[in-house]
Amino acid sequence: MHSPRFGLFLGQVGHDWPSLLDRFQMAEELGYDHAWLVDHFVDTDGDLSKPCMEAWTLLAGIAARTSRIRLSVLVSSNTYRHPALLLKEAVTVDHISGGRLILGIGSGWHEPEHRMYGFPFPPAAERVGRLEEAVQVLDALQRQERTTFHGRYYELEDAPFEPKPLQLPRIPLLIAAHRPRMLRLAARYADMWDTFPPIAGAATEGTEDTLEARIQALEGYCREVGRNPGELRRSTWTGGDVVRSEEAFLGWVNNLRSLGFTDFITGLPGPSHMESVRHIAAELLPELRAGRSV
Repeated sequence: MHSPRFGLFLGQVGHDWPSLLDRFQMAEELGYDHAWLVDHFVDTDGDLSKPCMEAWTLLAGIAARTSRIRLSVLVSSNTYRHPALLLKEAVTVDHISGGRLILGIGSGWHEPEHRMYGFPFPPAAERVGRLEEAVQVLDALQRQERTTFHGRYYELEDAPFEPKPLQLPRIPLLIAAHRPRMLRLAARYADMWDTFPPIAGAATEGTEDTLEARIQALEGYCREVGRNPGELRRSTWTGGDVVRSEEAFLGWVNNLRSLGFTDFITGLPGPSHMESVRHIAAELLPELRAGRSV
């Protein structure tokens, strides 16, 4: 049985380095379990004038200036980096952080961003196929002294990989999956699965299945590959509105706990509601982690 964990989806859009560092250090000081960036180069809501720094280089800097909180990108787009390069970046952050990284990855979804910067944006079926090969490469490089891989999309030939991550046998792998083929992939390869309700302008736009239906599908796919569904941590996220009050936060968490979710990630509300965030972090999160009803 996984104990619940709580995170903040902080993101980097619209923030400079001092502001971002303050936000992550605040999350650590408040006692959150993990905090998250996004893997985008522009504001996906459309305001292209907002600054948006690159996620993995930012994460390395944040790792060096924090000491306890787990760090990740929700999620790294497989279309932007070869998996061997991504893993070099991830293992570097794992070492800088002292073993606090979660490696979040997805197939990629924001087509305008790919077009703006010249990244190929294959059809969905190919993106999922590339991701399935990528997670095999990520796993093999961490476990093996030398890796040879001949796939449809990726080729490695007797590739060494040192240093290995601090977290053995591999960095915990989170896969964002919302549709059947991706759910199959998460069931086979992930340590942690992330999904969330349909949101316009996000990766879940256009999905029709409820969270309950996705959970049932994921559990079925786990059984198909001989895996206990209870092995996977299950995360979801929402905006900052639910941390504006104790009642809203508890209602959100308790509903999702009843569905089997283990990791609960929220955005931050505006400055006028930060006292509520501090209250929730100090008073509610310890009780929820201890399994007591609140």
